[in-house]
Amino acid sequence: MQNKAKYKTAPLKTWNKAKELRRKYYEDYVKAHDRGGLRWSGGAWSFSAIPSGLGQDVWSLTSEPYGASIAANKEFSLRCLEAAEKAGYARDLCSYMRNYWGSVILNKFAFGGPFPKPDFIWQDHICCSHAKWYQVVSDLEGGIPQFCLDVAVGPYDEVAPHKIDYLVNQMHDGIEWMEKVIGRKYNDELLIEAIKNEFQTTATWAEICVYNKTIPAPLEEKTMYSLYVLGTLAKHDRAVADFYEELRDEVKDRVEKGIAAIPNEQCRLMSDTQPPWGFLNIFRYMEEFGAISVGSLYTFGLIGIWEDKADGSWGPRTTPMEEGVEIKDRDQALRLYADWTLSKPEWQHFYSPHLKTEMMARIAREWHLDGIMLHYNRGCEGLSVGIAENRLGLIEAGFPVMAFEGNMGDEREFDEARVKARFDAFMETLDVKKNGRS
Repeated sequence: MQNKAKYKTAPLKTWNKAKELRRKYYEDYVKAHDRGGLRWSGGAWSFSAIPSGLGQDVWSLTSEPYGASIAANKEFSLRCLEAAEKAGYARDLCSYMRNYWGSVILNKFAFGGPFPKPDFIWQDHICCSHAKWYQVVSDLEGGIPQFCLDVAVGPYDEVAPHKIDYLVNQMHDGIEWMEKVIGRKYNDELLIEAIKNEFQTTATWAEICVYNKTIPAPLEEKTMYSLYVLGTLAKHDRAVADFYEELRDEVKDRVEKGIAAIPNEQCRLMSDTQPPWGFLNIFRYMEEFGAISVGSLYTFGLIGIWEDKADGSWGPRTTPMEEGVEIKDRDQALRLYADWTLSKPEWQHFYSPHLKTEMMARIAREWHLDGIMLHYNRGCEGLSVGIAENRLGLIEAGFPVMAFEGNMGDEREFDEARVKARFDAFMETLDVKKNGRS
């Protein structure tokens, strides 16, 4: 293969809008109390539409994206990690969690000023550290009220009515708890509006990812990290839902005009789990070979909601609104919400590695990949569990696999030179040359 520019490229027109939405999200959280509003904190996978029923002046801080923001700032991250370790928290725990705890312990917010304390915690538990994460936050902050939903009811293909009931009953309890703790009457119309927004956001993101099946790909994964993150911050927000529709239209236009993410695409890859946030330059290094990561199960399925389409392909799940469903009351809204969220791809492989292998193999086929990069990520137990089995399963399915070690949120555990050397060797096995050299 030769590494020559063969496709036209152009910057995303919606790029600055994405940056502004992210900036506004953190600013709104910081200034919530100045505006007489409420703050809540919880995971990016929490049922974030539900606190919206407390009013239009309620803002959140989702934990994993905040931990990643810290990780991208190596100097501040090191201070946070060392503060958590000094307080007695083990180094082999989730690195997002340790960054977050360190920020609280130092009373330093990643975006400036002291750490803004939430009024309550709204979390769900599927990863081994989710509930414990916020138990510690509550203790560190002097006893913040918290509510955590248990969502570990099994993979979606085994969902049954009693499992939906189990989750929905917890949601009802959580709403009653909010009313009691916050002292506000809950508004079901705001809940329904927020849930509809989330349906739209998560389906539209999946639709955007589908466009990367095109050769050349209109987006590359490093850019996608800055786009999918809006759904991890406020997937229930109207502004985010509208932005994703605007982004989808732009990506569709790029496909129609043949605009590529990189000009010399010749090798299509996907990654796995969170990247090492302090070393995203690795993706730029890949481009020297004409190699592009078109996404990953993580990027596609962390917020995207998918389904099997009539032609057998993987595509965005049809929303209840598209099916003509009229959401009339709280219980109906919560049941639709529970069923929708339980189908999230990234929740499935908490139950068995083969489920992840099957989804990754499907992406490899449908997105026309030449190889797969597996991140043996010591910073995340939940998304890395079973990864050695995934490697074997993907190799057996006929896909070239490169494995590298690292940590999404602790730069001390990532060897950049070693990873580049492994990537060089992987490209050699694929017969891909660097900078067009033969």
